[in-house]
Amino acid sequence: MFYSSFGALALVLHLIINYDILIKRKKDTLSPSAVLYRQYLLSITVYYISDLMWGLLNDTRITPLVYADTFIYFLAMAASVLLWTRYLIAYIDRKGTKSLMLLYAVRCVYAFILISLAVNFFKPVIFSFPGGVYTPGLARYIIFGLQFLLFIILSLYSFFNAARSAGNDRIHYLTSGASGAVLAIFTIIQILFPFLPFYAIGSIIATCLIHVFVEEDEKIERDRELQDILRKAESEHLENEKTRREKEIYNNIAESLAENYEAIYYIDIETGRYQEFSASSLYESMQIPKYYEDFYKETRENARRYAHPDDADFAESLYYKDTMLKNLKGRRSYSYKYRLIVEDQPRYFSFVVMLTKDNRHFVLCEKDINDEITAENMLKEDRKKHATFSQIAESLAENYDIIYYVDTKDGSYIGYSSRNIYGQLVVDRSGDDFFEDAGHNSLKMIHPQDRDRLIEVLNRDYLLSVLEDRKQFTFEYRLIIDDSSKHTRMSVRRTGDHEHFIIGVENIDDEVRKEKEHLKALNTEKELARRDELTGTRNKTAYSELERSVQQNMDNGMDYLPFAIAVCDMNDLKKVNDTEGHKAGDDYIRSAAKLLCDIFDHSPVFRIGGDEFVIFLRGDDYNSRDQLMSQLKETVMANLIDRKGPVIAAGMSEYMPATDTTVTAVFERADNAMYKDKRELKRLGYP
Repeated sequence: MFYSSFGALALVLHLIINYDILIKRKKDTLSPSAVLYRQYLLSITVYYISDLMWGLLNDTRITPLVYADTFIYFLAMAASVLLWTRYLIAYIDRKGTKSLMLLYAVRCVYAFILISLAVNFFKPVIFSFPGGVYTPGLARYIIFGLQFLLFIILSLYSFFNAARSAGNDRIHYLTSGASGAVLAIFTIIQILFPFLPFYAIGSIIATCLIHVFVEEDEKIERDRELQDILRKAESEHLENEKTRREKEIYNNIAESLAENYEAIYYIDIETGRYQEFSASSLYESMQIPKYYEDFYKETRENARRYAHPDDADFAESLYYKDTMLKNLKGRRSYSYKYRLIVEDQPRYFSFVVMLTKDNRHFVLCEKDINDEITAENMLKEDRKKHATFSQIAESLAENYDIIYYVDTKDGSYIGYSSRNIYGQLVVDRSGDDFFEDAGHNSLKMIHPQDRDRLIEVLNRDYLLSVLEDRKQFTFEYRLIIDDSSKHTRMSVRRTGDHEHFIIGVENIDDEVRKEKEHLKALNTEKELARRDELTGTRNKTAYSELERSVQQNMDNGMDYLPFAIAVCDMNDLKKVNDTEGHKAGDDYIRSAAKLLCDIFDHSPVFRIGGDEFVIFLRGDDYNSRDQLMSQLKETVMANLIDRKGPVIAAGMSEYMPATDTTVTAVFERADNAMYKDKRELKRLGYP
């Protein structure tokens, strides 16, 4: 009974600690190594039962039963050694030659035990029961000796690899080495004391050692699977949200276009198949058939039927594939106009042909401009009767130092300046191409920092596009006069007939100087409220003001400068505070701020949280953004390896004018990139 009590205790303890993986968990929820571990647990369960029964049956002296139980005892022990070795090699995840040799060795031991058990039926080489008393044979000692050597080799092999490993790998090696050492020790004791259950005691200790880490690994694996599911769900949500927003944007664009045009056609260039997207009630009254097979042929037929007789030949000549492609050569769109007969009355229609980005489709927009043409003609007549040169002088000369009257078609111009107290304009200069002359003069007179932008603005197509939906366009720049810069403002309008630009230039140097003095006084007072006391960087209030300013410019449709946002988050600040104190934590924050300011020395750095910073990249830093981010990541990796200096996770995103409508969208992309970098740092072993 004394012997059996140890087996019973080992069996109960074994079932309690391994209940989840042995009984409760389904096989398809286990990792490959955990499946091997369950097989080992099942074999050791059979061993405990046979060991328990041996203690009970040995007292009865019923030789056949004791013999059968002893046979099962050695068989279960051999299976447990084989399965234990297979599991440990999978547990430490080693697949080299040495691991393969260990597996072959344990299989040889297992085969030896099976052969010995078979031989034992005919000749008692392992055990016998002369007179009903258990007597060990020579093979028993060989079996336990081989197991001892196997446990020692596996233990030394694990400890050797633990010395060369780190992190979870080191823990795995130490655990397998310790369990092997325990089994080796209790195997020796079992050899010396065959009537005591020392091997069962060693097995339960070794199983307990591994159990903790098996459960932890399974928990990590389940957490990883859950994180993968959550990441996938989040990615799908973001993708769906992106698709929804894009669809909403496209719908808004389509609706806006539909309000301005009588009809919009989407045409396959090669086949001529087309689709009508919108049509006004006026256009419907013409009862033009909606054919969808051959745009070129059907539109030429409609031109012959509905165009004004004087415009019919011209209209028909426009609707050939080669003609349309030729008109689009070197540009994305072109336009023309002619008259259509609507309800027996001629009306002017304007047509705009555009090429899609895939270069496979035309977009044709048709607009009724009869009222505009009528108003324009009336305006011309009125101008002939009433417009005088002095009226222009009275309205403009008071505000501008010089005024240019520029033809929108050929660029010819006349420059006027006001040189008397009555505000009368005097011809100052003239030329054949205002935009070419402006480009040449920019090289001599414009401040270098404003030169490229001014050249970009003083472009005929740019001004036509920017004045398409607004009355006036203004641009400020600096002139170099006598080696000093003078602030200047240029205002551009289109005349009522849309055939000329009126460009006014005024000196605003005094206005800018007064504004700077005013801002300087305000900034001196407000600067302290925008500074972070600990690091000296700008604070969250300053960032909120910048974000509002940038957002306002974006909302007003201004061509805002290119910029990027970098979001940075310090790692391990809480650990520093908890272990070294808040003073050390403050020093750690200051070192992180200094690192960011040193790298991004041309961009404002904001501390918006305890361990979170934001950098607004523009100018030179924006142009070198990729190099600067690489420099930051290289410095962080060096700090990570050396275990000194701040470790900062960082992510960056650029403003994309075509798709971004809010500053928050740019910030969120950078924030997501930062969290991705943070996970990568954790993967590399940093908390």
